[in-house]
Amino acid sequence: MTLRAMPSPAERPRERLLQHGAAALTNAELLALMLGTGARGVPVLDMAHGLLDRFGGVRPLLAASVEELRTVTGLGTAKICQLTAILALTRRAFEEELRRDCVLDHPARVKAYCSALIGHAQIEHCVALFLDNQHRLISAEEVSRGTLTQTSIYPRELVKAGLQHHAAAIILAHNHPSGLAKASQADIELTRQLRLALSVVDIQLLDHLVVAANQVVSLAELGHM
Repeated sequence: MTLRAMPSPAERPRERLLQHGAAALTNAELLALMLGTGARGVPVLDMAHGLLDRFGGVRPLLAASVEELRTVTGLGTAKICQLTAILALTRRAFEEELRRDCVLDHPARVKAYCSALIGHAQIEHCVALFLDNQHRLISAEEVSRGTLTQTSIYPRELVKAGLQHHAAAIILAHNHPSGLAKASQADIELTRQLRLALSVVDIQLLDHLVVAANQVVSLAELGHM
């Protein structure tokens, strides 16, 4: 069943969105609007509910890989591309704001951006946000994949990348797939070493964020910077 085939206009998400705004719709209804049609024998709203249940909510659904989405019966290439594009646009919206504005004025945006980047990754990723002298985003790049250790991020490589980007400052962020956003002693020690190495070339390490599914912890806010 498509959205147009729903029994009455009052029950159609599209009409309710136009009359009352997106806030009047549930997550499943918004997702159904984006999908447009369901699968054979599965109404689009039921499909939306099923996707949210299967992946555990909106954020893990949008963060799912193409390979994971391909395992869903009835989810074809077009719908997979639509879902993937939503997260890409969300990330780019955050990027536009961080390129325009000082990240120190909007720490919540930085946390939201890092959460969108790596919050639901199934293995550990570490990304570096390279900032200009006004602390606006120049670029965001993955600098490590796998368990974060002193040997997985080489200070000289981070220094080299910072110089290549002409960065004045850097923010690091890595995720904990366990879902526990808590900095370990190893995280704190590695941060200290990286901060010292960057200071030699006059690049400031502003923060190191630990990202989990629903929480982001700042080492700077905890007094470890």
